[in-house]
Order: sequence, then structure tokens, then C-alpha cells
Amino acid sequence: MSEPIEEFFERLSAGGPGTLPPRTSGSLRIDLGSDLGSGAATERWFLTIGNDAVSVSHRNAKADAVIRTSKDLFEGMVTGRVNAMAGALRGVVSLEGDPTLLVLFQRALPGPPVPAKRGTTAKAGRS
Repeated sequence: MSEPIEEFFERLSAGGPGTLPPRTSGSLRIDLGSDLGSGAATERWFLTIGNDAVSVSHRNAKADAVIRTSKDLFEGMVTGRVNAMAGALRGVVSLEGDPTLLVLFQRALPGPPVPAKRGTTAKAGRS
């Protein structure tokens, strides 16, 4: 398992920053493969969302919504390097089921990382 992916789900289930909005409810399964369609083992994450809490497991069960992508791409999503909806539009992220739940889950993903500043270009004495 990928460390950034595990940390993301730990934060999500702990209710930390970037969690799902209150009153969100449903189930979401995330299927991660090393390469979709390669026949490799699929890593599954199953989220049960309700009562302002998220429980995370590795169950393989029917869910209200399903996200399928590669493990590498999902790691990019949980670190903010890849936008989930852009991935869906490019066809590298497969989405099915409840669209509201999918959009709310994207809100729990971090935004892009802030680039490091190379030097100060701010003007002093601005009025």
C-alpha cells in the first residue's frame, strides 16, 4: 500500500482538515489497480459515510458510488498533484454511481501543492 494513500484515509476517518461536508451519507468504493485491465490484484478502499463520520475498510462490497483508477494516479489525487475530475475527463479515472457523492469526495481531496518561492518579487511600499 502507498503511504500517502494510507495517510489520506487515516485523516479522512479521523475527521481532520479536508474531510467530507456534514450531513454527507452513503458508501463509496475506490478500486485501485497497478494498471487497469492488466489483471493485477485490485486494492480496494470502502468508505461508509454517515452521522458526520467516515469509516474506512478494505471490503469488496456494493457501494452507492465507485471510483476506479490506477494506484499511481490516485496517489497523485490524494497529494494534490492530480485533479480527479480532470482525470475523469481524460478517461484515466472511471466514475459510476451517485454523482453527488463523487463530487463531495473530490472536495475532500487536497488542492495543488503550493510551489516553493524562489525569491522575493513583492514590491515594497505599495499603497
